[in-house]
Amino acid sequence: MQAAVITFPGSNCDRDAAVVLEAVTGHAPAMIWHRDTELPKLDLVVVPGGFTYGDYLRCGAMAAHSPIMREVVELAKKGVAVFGICNGFQILAETGLLPGTLMRNADRNFVCRDVHLRVESSDSIYTRKYNAGFVARIPVAHGEGNYFADPETLERIEGEGQVAFRYVDTYGAETKAANPNGSQRNIAGIFDKSRRILGMMPHPERLSDEKLGGTDGRAMFESLLEALS
Repeated sequence: MQAAVITFPGSNCDRDAAVVLEAVTGHAPAMIWHRDTELPKLDLVVVPGGFTYGDYLRCGAMAAHSPIMREVVELAKKGVAVFGICNGFQILAETGLLPGTLMRNADRNFVCRDVHLRVESSDSIYTRKYNAGFVARIPVAHGEGNYFADPETLERIEGEGQVAFRYVDTYGAETKAANPNGSQRNIAGIFDKSRRILGMMPHPERLSDEKLGGTDGRAMFESLLEALS
């Protein structure tokens, strides 16, 4: 599996993503600067977390217009897998590769803690090594993770199985208390129609090694390796 991680001014999880990709695949991903205009032949592009351009205008709004993102969008249209994590999810929403938007957290506070996610489907290149309904413990760290879409879009993504993860309690129940940011329908991550593009606010790369306190996020990268190799 040939992977690349995009780095922007303000990225702070690009190295985290690179470390887990190398641990899972056995070789380091390409590290691509935001001003680059070309990408090598790839199976996967990771748009990592951070605070690109200081989150000016809106989170991800400026990064979405970086030169490299034009190439990422073109590759995505050709079927290359694109994985946006936290700020990466915001960027993918700003490019239009994923529906909806990420707004300010409902309580207006930055949230940084572990949450529980329910895997809604194992039928994707990202989740094939999980069982549907599995509850994973994954960290979040964001101030604008409140997923919003209009009612028609929500019904469409629900009906087409594009909801990848939901915030739940430890028993897998969707509750208000389990939702860290006010996201509609407790949505924590979504696919595009092809399920080859995924955006999620929690950070699976931060819980992919026992030395970090757990491995619930590792299966996501192992799923990609199995699917794309």
